[in-house]
Amino acid sequence: MKVYFAGDHGFFELKTKLIERVGALGHEAEDIGAFAFDAEDDYPDFITPCAKKVAADAGSFGIIGGGSGEGEAMCANRIPGIRCAVFYGEPSRPQTDATGNVLDLISSAREHNDANMLSIGGRFVTEEEAVAAVEKFLATPFSGAARHARRIAKF
Repeated sequence: MKVYFAGDHGFFELKTKLIERVGALGHEAEDIGAFAFDAEDDYPDFITPCAKKVAADAGSFGIIGGGSGEGEAMCANRIPGIRCAVFYGEPSRPQTDATGNVLDLISSAREHNDANMLSIGGRFVTEEEAVAAVEKFLATPFSGAARHARRIAKF
């Protein structure tokens, strides 16, 4: 599977490590930038082209990030066809659905929302947490449930 990566200075070091890990898992990784650390760079310069590539490449995914991951997700979600979730660590209490099933953000975003991009808050997670999140994100399929597909179609 093709996985596009992008991020600003707040994600630069972690992005490089995640690209290596995703490649080691057998996926094709493409770095959209930043290509050098610049504390003054602007995340839309990298996130927008990345999101456009994901939107144009059916079945691909994007992993983006910055200091918090929030602005990056907002930027990505402006591109039609993008469904970007934010990850900045595990919740402080278990998440449950209406029937009491325990959920996690990554699985829910993929299974229920068919998220095709994940934005990571580089200043909020460890490398190990980011690696685990990306691996789970890429391994979790969309459920295809009619109610979820119906909701996504309304975007």
